[in-house]
Amino acid sequence: MSLEPIGIFTLVLGVYCLFAGYHASIVVFIGLSVFGAAAAILMGSANIQPAHLFLAFLALSILTYRNKFSIAFKALYFPKPGFWLVCLLVYGTILGFFAPRMFARMTDIIPLGVSEYPSTGSTVPLGPVSSNFTQAVYVSADLLAYVLILAIGSTLAGFRAITIGILVFAAANAFFALLDIATYGTGAQDLFLYIRNAQYTFHDDDVVAGVKRIVGSWPEASAFAGISLASIGFTGTLWLCGRDLRWSGALFLVTTLLVIRSTSSAGLLALPLCCVILYITAFFRCGGGSGTRNSSVIVLFAPPVICLVALTIALNDELFRQLYNYLDLLIFSKSTSSSAVERGSWNTYGYQNFLDSYGLGVGLGTSRTSSFLFALLSNVGIPGTIMFTLFAISAFSKRRGTPRTITSDVRLAARNGCACLMIGAMVAGPTVDLGLVFFILAGLASAEPEHETLAVVSPSLHDPDSELIARTKSFRQA
Repeated sequence: MSLEPIGIFTLVLGVYCLFAGYHASIVVFIGLSVFGAAAAILMGSANIQPAHLFLAFLALSILTYRNKFSIAFKALYFPKPGFWLVCLLVYGTILGFFAPRMFARMTDIIPLGVSEYPSTGSTVPLGPVSSNFTQAVYVSADLLAYVLILAIGSTLAGFRAITIGILVFAAANAFFALLDIATYGTGAQDLFLYIRNAQYTFHDDDVVAGVKRIVGSWPEASAFAGISLASIGFTGTLWLCGRDLRWSGALFLVTTLLVIRSTSSAGLLALPLCCVILYITAFFRCGGGSGTRNSSVIVLFAPPVICLVALTIALNDELFRQLYNYLDLLIFSKSTSSSAVERGSWNTYGYQNFLDSYGLGVGLGTSRTSSFLFALLSNVGIPGTIMFTLFAISAFSKRRGTPRTITSDVRLAARNGCACLMIGAMVAGPTVDLGLVFFILAGLASAEPEHETLAVVSPSLHDPDSELIARTKSFRQA
């Protein structure tokens, strides 16, 4: 085990935030989630990322408050979203221990981690792999992040801090992407050594048609594009709803252009669907006394502008050819490329794992696929897929608060961010773990600060938010 420089930096931040309060802790935690290619601690073939290490400090700074602990614990009650996430974690972990041994050698897998067989870059017989443990740890961290976000978001001050943290994440993600382009052109890529130290396979020097693929602070272009879709859904919705206009509009525009520029086929395929989600949001958010000007403008002018742009491209033969060749390289002919054939075979083997395990799955973290849906079916089977579906339905479908208020708009932005991220995962998601960002957004979408109530706490467990609420209620009563 070795503690990396970025790990030392994370520990220092953690100790500081214990004294600064959990409002600062939540912003730092969400910001650290941008380091998807970094390892704070290396443990054999396992990587502990900075955000996962900082999660321990966040839990310590929150769960010492009795009312926050109570909210986090109640989030696990049946039939709340946390309950179904716990069921998925328990089922997947138990299955990850027993299934590779019960069904050993009954099917071939694309191993997600290190197996007992020599690594050939292809299939190996079903058996235990190192990722059975690491994926269980990652999903446990996802569950903890979800309930902590839900607890913090139970107050208006905490809800606002989470929103700021997500905007910080979106800004940092765009910054590292721009820095990636700049350092590649100037030969200063050594600046990324400290945040690209995880034991992953990196594709940070890949070039497509003479264009450097953007990876930012992630291992590859598809990972960068996939996580950026969450930023697009969140910031785009905030801009449509007229919230945080100084930042949301600029971050939405910059991130969208970076996804297009990233040369990620998954990002380019998912981006139009994300734009459709945002257009539908604008349609239902415009009009009425509380409708926003941004939504109305998009609903009225987006279709004719798109038609005008399409007509201009169609009439300009040279521009049409250049655009067609670019899309043909990244999308139309992608299915015949070696990488697409390989990723397609991952899904084929994943579906076969699902069939050979009688629909139960071969265990959390056992097999690698190239689609989140196939990852669910192959790893946790029909029971796990149902559990995740129930989590998503209970987290995102319930109507919370008064429509068109700021809290309602932020929850809508969080839901759209999760939807956009899931679209990208359906195209190129390799595992059941959707990442901390997804569950941070899910926790924000489930939070209800409108129902904040005073809790009787001892002086040693004093919650600053409780004092703020008490002062507000006393002022209203006066």
